[in-house]
Amino acid sequence: MSGRAVRTIGVLTPGHPAVLDDTEAEPGPGQAWVTTEYSGVSAGTEVALVRGTDPHHRLHWDPDVRSFSRGPVAGYPVTNLGYMEVGLVTESRADGLAEGTRVAMAYGHRTGRCADPASMHVIPVPGDLDPLLGVYLAQMGPICVNGLLHATAQFAGPGGGVGDGVRDRHVLVTGAGVIGLLSAVLAVRHGAADVVVEDPSPQRRAVAETLGLATVDADGAWEAVKQRWRHGPGDAGADLVLQCRGHDSALATGLKALRPQGVVVDLGFYQGGAEAVRLGEEFHHNGLSVVCAQISRVPRGMAADWSRPALAAVTLDLLRERGDDVRRHVVTDVVPFDDGPALLADLAGRRLPSPPLQAVLRF
Repeated sequence: MSGRAVRTIGVLTPGHPAVLDDTEAEPGPGQAWVTTEYSGVSAGTEVALVRGTDPHHRLHWDPDVRSFSRGPVAGYPVTNLGYMEVGLVTESRADGLAEGTRVAMAYGHRTGRCADPASMHVIPVPGDLDPLLGVYLAQMGPICVNGLLHATAQFAGPGGGVGDGVRDRHVLVTGAGVIGLLSAVLAVRHGAADVVVEDPSPQRRAVAETLGLATVDADGAWEAVKQRWRHGPGDAGADLVLQCRGHDSALATGLKALRPQGVVVDLGFYQGGAEAVRLGEEFHHNGLSVVCAQISRVPRGMAADWSRPALAAVTLDLLRERGDDVRRHVVTDVVPFDDGPALLADLAGRRLPSPPLQAVLRF
């Protein structure tokens, strides 16, 4: 295949990530070449692909009816992992995208990318932001902002703003990974009455506490939340749960922690079943709601106001206010690009005694 040679991290077969040789198109009119500086590791999504537990590799996905069923499945090798990239424009044939501009994009752990602003999100990284924090601008931060928008859609309707789903509400965040921590800090910033972060890991709860967040152990979390937020007879618990772990036990905890007619906004990526979830219990008897918030779409009726750049702008505001804390406490590991496959293999094999909270590859 003709084009410009790049190196990328992919997965040859389940359990075997590697640095691969690949190609990118040469920049044409209206396009630019981005040379990668940093790429964040999204442990949940990428580890699923390394392990082979992503549902697209077990079941056939029909994009027309948007359902999984029997049929051909996605195969290996997977030649592109990741969605948290920052790079410099080193060649440009695109108006408004000058050489030397730093941008955030979502194109995987690749040494470079042909960027076409007409067909992909190219988010400028301003000079007053630590370049490494730009890994959150194109997709990871917007994932969290989109979670708040889904809460807005549930509580205030499609005409509401990003904070209208959390303002003056009691919010439980299940999971103190990157998505959980950023979502919790966003909820605080946008006026939540109280925010508590639940996680089974003492180390991750400690990180949440350094960010000024109240925490609770996963063991007994729902009872603690019900005691903390008592609104009246027969009415105790969280108004909203931002569910940010890919474990059915976290969703079960979230449902038990809600007050009657409360809402779970689910940002988790589940790789298995949900045996811990009992829909005949609190979900049924308290009239609860569960809504899935994924970055491929904002809530119905809000797309005109909430493009990806708009979601990135909310993320940028957060990083300008709390970026030093995020860089110091959330970004735990910065490793060379060539060490990326070993890191992913160790994560997938659960071989690290203290897994990174946020690992970033340095190019």
